Amino acid sequence: MTAGESSGSVVRRILLGSQLRRLRESRGITREQAGYSIRASESKISRMELGRVSFKARDVEDLLTLYGVTADTERVALLDLAREANVAGWWHSYSDVLPGWFQTYVGLEGAASLIRAYEAQFVNGLLQTEAYAHAVVTRNADDIGHAEIERRVALRLERQKLLVDERGPQLHCVLDEAALRRPYGDRSVMRGQLEHLIEMSQRPNITLQVMPFSFGGHSGESGTFTLLSFPESDLSDVVYLEQLTSALYLDKGEEVAQYARSMERLQKDSPNPDQTRDLLRGLLQLS
Repeated sequence: MTAGESSGSVVRRILLGSQLRRLRESRGITREQAGYSIRASESKISRMELGRVSFKARDVEDLLTLYGVTADTERVALLDLAREANVAGWWHSYSDVLPGWFQTYVGLEGAASLIRAYEAQFVNGLLQTEAYAHAVVTRNADDIGHAEIERRVALRLERQKLLVDERGPQLHCVLDEAALRRPYGDRSVMRGQLEHLIEMSQRPNITLQVMPFSFGGHSGESGTFTLLSFPESDLSDVVYLEQLTSALYLDKGEEVAQYARSMERLQKDSPNPDQTRDLLRGLLQLS
C-alpha cells in the first residue's frame, strides 16, 4: 500500500465522521443518545465524529437508522466510506514507537495539500537531516534503547518522503531563529542541517522563512503550531498543537482562523525566502 492510499483512509475517516456529525445535529440528537443507540459512550461518538477511531459497519448502520437515513444509495455510500476508512496506514508498522495521538497527525500530514508550520524549538521534522533527527530524538532519552531511537529516526525520514513526491504538498515553514541557534548534536551536525535547509528551500514546493531575533516580539508568541489544508472541499483546515504526552486537533472555524491570521502575520513579518537563504548562509559561516 502506498503512503498516499493510507493517508487517504484518514481523510475518509474524518469525512465520514463529519457527515455523521452533521446528520446527528440536523436531527437534534445528542451524542449521549447516539452513543446509547450503539451501546457506546458519548466520548466514543465524539471520537468517531472527529475521525479519531475506526468504524464498525454495524455501528454506522445503527447510527444511520437513528438519523433517519433510509435511502439505499446514501447508506451504501457511507458504509463504503467506512470500509475504506479502516484501511491501515503505512505508519502502523511503526506503532511500537508511534504514540496513538500522533498517528492521526501522520495520516493528516500525508493527505494534506498545504502544510503551514511555525517552529520555535527545533527544525521542523520534515526538514531535519538524519543526524539532526538522531540528536533530537536522543536528547532527554536516557530511558530509550538504541533500537527504539533508530526506529523513531526512521519514522521521521519516512515522513519526509512526501516532500519529494510529485503529488506532494506545499510546505510553508517559518522557523524561529532560536531553532537554528540551539545546537542539537555537534558542529558538523548543525552545519549539515543548515546546508540541508538551504538546499530544501530551493525546491518549488517548499517556502522557508526565518523569524530573526532582531524583529523582537511576533505573532508566534503562543508557540509551535501546524496548519493543515486538504484538497477535499468537505474537509476543513486542521490546527495541530503538540504537547508533551498528547496533542490537540482544532477544526472549529473561529479557532482555525486565529491561527491562520497568526501564520499570515509571521509570513509577512519574516524575511522573504531569498533573504532567509542569506541568513542561513551567514549562520553557516559562523558555525
